[in-house]
Amino acid sequence: MKQFISHKENKDFKRLYYRGKSFVDPCFVMYVAKGRARQTRLGVTVGKKVGCAVYRNRAKRLLRAAFSTVSENIVSGYDFVFVARTRILTKKSYTIANSIEKHLKAAGVWRDIPSIEQDADMVDKALSERHLSQKNI
Repeated sequence: MKQFISHKENKDFKRLYYRGKSFVDPCFVMYVAKGRARQTRLGVTVGKKVGCAVYRNRAKRLLRAAFSTVSENIVSGYDFVFVARTRILTKKSYTIANSIEKHLKAAGVWRDIPSIEQDADMVDKALSERHLSQKNI
């Protein structure tokens, strides 16, 4: 799991609201912009329309958990702000993570990292090709 820094100042949020590219989902709105630092930064906001403090904190936890699961595949140096919507409270973190992944690919900040199974398949394929080429000699 890749670490990310949290946005804490209002100017960081405003910069992304005005200059960032937005991606809309029924559960959240994602703002993306190239950051000034080399590290990934994340900001999460939840309005009072979502509900009481318990529901707002749950929405923040869901977004942070979903983002942390996909953060390994994100190109470094980008800033993100997520604005939670009311529907997020009915979703699970893995469905939110799938939505985030879809929007990250649309934003062009997603990079595919081969999984362990894919690496093993590639090694097996290379070894079998090598073995066949040695037999043909």
